[in-house]
Amino acid sequence: MTLTDDDLDRYARHIVLKEVGGAGQTKLRAASVAVIGAGGIGSPAIQYLAAAGIGRLVLIDDDRVDLSNLQRQTIFGTDDIGQQKVAGAALAIARLNPGVAIGLHPRRIDAGNAAELIAGVDVVLDGCDNFATRLAVADAAFAAHVPLVSAAVGQFEGQLATFRGWEADKPCYRCFVGGDPDRAEASCAEQGVLGAMTGVMGSLAALETMRAIVGFGDDVAGKLLLVDALAFRFRTITLPKDPGCACSRSGGENQTFKV
Repeated sequence: MTLTDDDLDRYARHIVLKEVGGAGQTKLRAASVAVIGAGGIGSPAIQYLAAAGIGRLVLIDDDRVDLSNLQRQTIFGTDDIGQQKVAGAALAIARLNPGVAIGLHPRRIDAGNAAELIAGVDVVLDGCDNFATRLAVADAAFAAHVPLVSAAVGQFEGQLATFRGWEADKPCYRCFVGGDPDRAEASCAEQGVLGAMTGVMGSLAALETMRAIVGFGDDVAGKLLLVDALAFRFRTITLPKDPGCACSRSGGENQTFKV
């Protein structure tokens, strides 16, 4: 893929970065990214990935825009209420960067369709809002050997990690969280969430997706970033690979899980 004159202007601030350059921008333009969830995390992630010139964004979300979403899901406006989120996000992408191809799936992703929905992408960015879906997405990405960028928020806190668990020295998502899809969860509706916190984590998730594509800086796969807005603190910890994890034992070959 060759960058056009317009590309050179649009992405000039990337290209002058020695860690990105023309070669890195070309990788971004050739890449395909699946974004799971067009909500609080997905909104800023989609916007920054589109602005960065990702060649194709595959948007997966079965929800519609609700008035209560607008406090944090800034890709939408009041006029979008009632619209499919993926459709509203696609319009926003087209306004921001018409050079980005878009794949829309207004469906709930689950263990039965995850492999199909993420087929052919280079990175999966998961910002969904329930644990069972996260496990299904993680298993599909693991089986396909596709890097998984996983972001989550709750109240004033956030967490972010990139997983490549098929590699011998890297943990998978199940090494981190275990495998019980029925564990108790509290929703944002129940606990609340600071709108700007989702913007922070969504932006960081977009950054890590670009890192996975371009390869700039350190390799952070297997490290967990913890953000505490109340304490004004960012911490990074290294996640161990669990030798008892079914993913680790299988090496990712033809492994299926019940979710």
